[in-house]
Amino acid sequence: MKISTGEKAFYFTNNIVLFLISLTCLLPLLYIVATSLSSGAAIEAGKVYLWPVDFTPAAYQVLIVSTNLFKYVMNSIVVTGAGTALSMIFTILCAYPLSKRKLFARKKITFFVVFTMLFSGGLIPTYLLVKSLGLMNSYWSIWLTTLISPFNMLVMKSFFENISEELDEAARIDGCSEFRILLQMYLPLSKAVLATLCLFYGVTYWNSFLKVLMFINDSKGYTLPVLIQQMVFQINQINVDNNTELRAIPGASSVISESVKSAGVVILIIPMLIVYPFLQKYFVKGVTLGSVKG
Repeated sequence: MKISTGEKAFYFTNNIVLFLISLTCLLPLLYIVATSLSSGAAIEAGKVYLWPVDFTPAAYQVLIVSTNLFKYVMNSIVVTGAGTALSMIFTILCAYPLSKRKLFARKKITFFVVFTMLFSGGLIPTYLLVKSLGLMNSYWSIWLTTLISPFNMLVMKSFFENISEELDEAARIDGCSEFRILLQMYLPLSKAVLATLCLFYGVTYWNSFLKVLMFINDSKGYTLPVLIQQMVFQINQINVDNNTELRAIPGASSVISESVKSAGVVILIIPMLIVYPFLQKYFVKGVTLGSVKG
């Protein structure tokens, strides 16, 4: 099919606009990376833009030594890994029965789920509930309050509704139970939406900040985003002279707080940048297939 001149002009304009929009996302990231790898003198002189000046990895070394970074990274991995697994399990267990048209009060239950997307108790009632349950200073306070996203559950429910009912009936004739139908038929056919929702939940848990501050009182349980927040507001200067380990780092004396903060931000976003390319092929397909029916 031949493309008209008007369509060519539209596609060209559309590509230009999308390219400019992508730059607004990419340029700040490049600046943060460049700042984290540049010398303090170059940063203070305003020479750093999109490429490191006087390249040095000292900021990352100072960050690791001065903040016990690996402890916070491990905390984030625990919160993200266990939280994503729990959320996926309960989202599937909620979406599967609601996708069955024969379920009693199905529409009313779905209405209450949608209602929570518009109205919620708020921070104070949530805090009082978590405190009354004795979950303070425990990761269960984060996992349980983020357990099921109504939006993600509705996407999963819509996806299950698109699966042919004939497959379901054939499995029942063969004597399959509900759990066997779910595990051996529905989930293998739902890899796209499962990968997409894993990404959604993973990003949510990895970036958990406010709930960690609200419910975790012991600084040993803080996650990486909380560490970055503390660095932004508390680190004003790097005191190398009073720290033997910092003095042993080449170039540590020229590191400034701005480069250390940037290094923390880079470390925070690296895991998501690594995971996303592996799930990208499922991303659009999963959301699209899961939203055909409402």
